[in-house]
Amino acid sequence: MDALDRKILTVLQANARASLQEVGQAVGLSTSPCWERIRKLEQAGVIEGYTVRLNAQALGLNDTVLVQVTLDSHSDNTLEKFGETLAAIPEVIEAWLVSGEYDYLLRIAVKDTRDYERLLRERLYKIKGIRHSKSSFVLRTLKKADLPI
Repeated sequence: MDALDRKILTVLQANARASLQEVGQAVGLSTSPCWERIRKLEQAGVIEGYTVRLNAQALGLNDTVLVQVTLDSHSDNTLEKFGETLAAIPEVIEAWLVSGEYDYLLRIAVKDTRDYERLLRERLYKIKGIRHSKSSFVLRTLKKADLPI
């Protein structure tokens, strides 16, 4: 990956809907060589896909909750089942297996505290193998950024 590829990635992170012509113009390439570079970045797995960023508040999801979870067991089967269960819960936006005091860190989007209580009762507390969890509501987002290129 060279400086030109990095410029292409910067343009695409800012606007994934930019046309090949727009991307090429921004980085000083004609359409064909620009497309070839983008295709190579996709094939190499640098570009994983193209998405739309949604505004959670505009969708009525006003609260973000960070949940730290500790499991009773760390067997491969337990970890796999836990991951499958999380994947089926739409409010769980991201989930990471982490080092440290807790096993997982979850990012959850909900309407409000009542909605989070519902999620706890109906979904999270029903997951077998959770020993302990700790929830923190995000009060304000100080920084939200794309990956550095």
